[in-house]
Amino acid sequence: MHTSLSEEGGFETIRAWLERTCAIHYPAAKRALLQQRLGRAQRSLGMISLADMAQALTRPDARDVQLAIMHAASTNHTYFYREKDTLAYFRAEVLPMLASRAEIRLWSAACSTGDEVYTLAIMIAEAFGPEALKRTHILGTDISAPVIERAEAGVFPMRQLEQVPADIMHRYMRPVGMDQFRISDEIRAACTFRRMNLKKAPYPFQRPFQAVFCRNVLYYFAHCDQIEVVNSIADVTETGGWLFTSVTENVRELSPRWQGVTSGISRKSERKA
Repeated sequence: MHTSLSEEGGFETIRAWLERTCAIHYPAAKRALLQQRLGRAQRSLGMISLADMAQALTRPDARDVQLAIMHAASTNHTYFYREKDTLAYFRAEVLPMLASRAEIRLWSAACSTGDEVYTLAIMIAEAFGPEALKRTHILGTDISAPVIERAEAGVFPMRQLEQVPADIMHRYMRPVGMDQFRISDEIRAACTFRRMNLKKAPYPFQRPFQAVFCRNVLYYFAHCDQIEVVNSIADVTETGGWLFTSVTENVRELSPRWQGVTSGISRKSERKA
């Protein structure tokens, strides 16, 4: 098939589109990784080349192509009870301050298949009892449509549940065959999932969150987009609320609106940028 773009041109067009549209930044050092992931999207779409895929991005019916590229480029490796030190801090320091709140509102940005969202809901049920789930609203968002569909289904293979204690498995998960388990209805009822692009600010939330989890995602963004995202998160977090990132991401250097507590954990200050 004749195309006006070379393979190199197609790759660069897609890379630039990802950064411009989704804030997903792949530096030169990660070129091979992005090529591998785009190749996966290309095959899933049945396209001959990256050049063809790049050209398809601008067509009126480009949505399927765009979603496939976003899904391939975003990282979706996750599992329940990931980064236990962070969760231990949340249990010890944050949960006690939410115990008497009329409504518990948490947001897992870049939630992938929902493992973190369900983990947080289980922690609340364990800390305060199942009745607390009725006043709990945990939102999970991700740019990838396929992972949001999986999160909503609430069915997980055992490999994503290996860190879950046996008693927790027994209380909140039911085997459904083929070494897979379904999250209980009471946990799922507290969790909502939506597709969302973190670059599309301001964020469409009417009431603030008490804690936001945005872990293992900021380092995929260019520096200017990191600043925009953490400030946009501050806009929808209550004063004194928490932001959980990965331990390698220093939010305080990105925005004065967040004060560092410990590695990967910040609190929203009174100061407006």
